[in-house]
Amino acid sequence: MEKLHDVQLTEIKPLLTGQNGSNLQDFDCQEYDVETAHGVLHITVKGAGKGNRPTILTYHDIGLNHKSCFNTLFNYVDMQDVTQHFSILHVDAPGQQDNAPVFPTGYQYPTIDELAEMLPSVLTQLQVKSVIGIGVGAGAYILTKLALKEPTLVEGLILINMDPCAKGWVGWAASKLSGWTSNLVDVIMGHHFSSDELAENKEIIQTFRLHISQDIPQENMAMFYSSYQSRTDLQMERPVPGLNEDSVSTLRCPALLVVGDASPAVDAVVECNSRMNPTNTTLLKMADCGGLPQVVQPGKVAEALKYFVQGMGYMPAAGMTRLVRSRTRSTSSAGSSEGGWSRSATNTDPHIRMTS
Repeated sequence: MEKLHDVQLTEIKPLLTGQNGSNLQDFDCQEYDVETAHGVLHITVKGAGKGNRPTILTYHDIGLNHKSCFNTLFNYVDMQDVTQHFSILHVDAPGQQDNAPVFPTGYQYPTIDELAEMLPSVLTQLQVKSVIGIGVGAGAYILTKLALKEPTLVEGLILINMDPCAKGWVGWAASKLSGWTSNLVDVIMGHHFSSDELAENKEIIQTFRLHISQDIPQENMAMFYSSYQSRTDLQMERPVPGLNEDSVSTLRCPALLVVGDASPAVDAVVECNSRMNPTNTTLLKMADCGGLPQVVQPGKVAEALKYFVQGMGYMPAAGMTRLVRSRTRSTSSAGSSEGGWSRSATNTDPHIRMTS
């Protein structure tokens, strides 16, 4: 089992505003509803394609959407060093975006595998050739599924609170019991935050409890939660050097695993690391950080992302001195073709609708 590396960085935490606060707002973005074989995905795009660079693709966790999961990070000042080099494509799982309509009675929500299968169609329609994925929880699982099935699409992965394991019988029973004694909001809050965080970090807890209970239709949120809870064990195995490196099912791209030291996902992330190729995987445990590091410690996460994409050859090294990287070998993305997003193409595609 690999040792977790504490990242000792100091920063001024951003003020967590309410659900209408500036940290949760999109700036200079276009929104689209993109049809796929398994339903419609709500997509938010910022920036155009940057030459031969991949697009940053994000996918959020249960109980959240791209705004509540990622906007504190992407609106953080240090992230400008990253975003100026890439276009950004945020995915909202079906029915999880702000002001989403409630699904009709009898609607069959996509399985977790089908949620991953929707992404190649979206990327094709938006003319994105390759991506660097950033996923949290359920979104990390979905993006890993994508990378395992379509390795040429994914050049790198940043996986926060990644759990590669199926929901076991004990966990299933516990979730059923908790469902009888508490509402869905409480169950999802327990997924994101430790008991200590729930008791002590009142500001962030209030902010996210309000968001989870008010901004996403509860029926839709329950469907996404159920889909994630029904996941299977990821077929991913750590290769043995000189024995099965070419045949084993494993991620072929560089990966950065991130978890807070007080997160309820620590054990799951350690298990995930044990299944991954140590030559292209970095595991970062962030000190003084809980279940949502990209929200409560965006400066630390931004710095880690800078080093990760720099290791892929997409960013200059200037101005990146605070974080000392632990064991890693991030390979360059050789042979990457033109990637990005074309406004003119999306306007003429019948499967893509621009939303106001």
